[in-house]
Amino acid sequence: MTEEAKTSEPQADPAVSVIGPGDGETIVLGTMRMRVLEDGSQTGHRLAITESVLAPHTQGPPQHRHAQHDEGFYILSGTVRFTVGDEDHDATAGTLVVVPPGTPHAFANPSDQPAVMLSTFTPDLYVQYFRDLQEVFADGRPLTRQATIDAMRRYATEPATDLA
Repeated sequence: MTEEAKTSEPQADPAVSVIGPGDGETIVLGTMRMRVLEDGSQTGHRLAITESVLAPHTQGPPQHRHAQHDEGFYILSGTVRFTVGDEDHDATAGTLVVVPPGTPHAFANPSDQPAVMLSTFTPDLYVQYFRDLQEVFADGRPLTRQATIDAMRRYATEPATDLA
């Protein structure tokens, strides 16, 4: 068979990924619990998806900018406060927030109720960041602002220091 014929043969269908309600990797970061639904391994690293539960009064990360990936947040329940630059946006169930590269942002749960959100990362670059933060906790080290910033920098992310 010629090389041309080999490359034009139909390729096998890609595997379908099904993650059930109790499945997926769990990452715990203090008062936030994250379930990794897709870490990029089934999407050619084009997309990652997580579900996060933010306990009441959870402070999120410092305001930051991603250089290489888009981030999306779909609020399933509760209220998540997004800070974008110097503006706050309280997102409730049914709200979608999309953050393109370069846009300063942070999130938190200021309410007395848990909040649940679905997050997307395109490409999947940032899932490993959350794993790295979990290692800080597992090693018994405090998750300081500096430890968070150091981890961010490994994934093309910088704190929005001009807004601090």
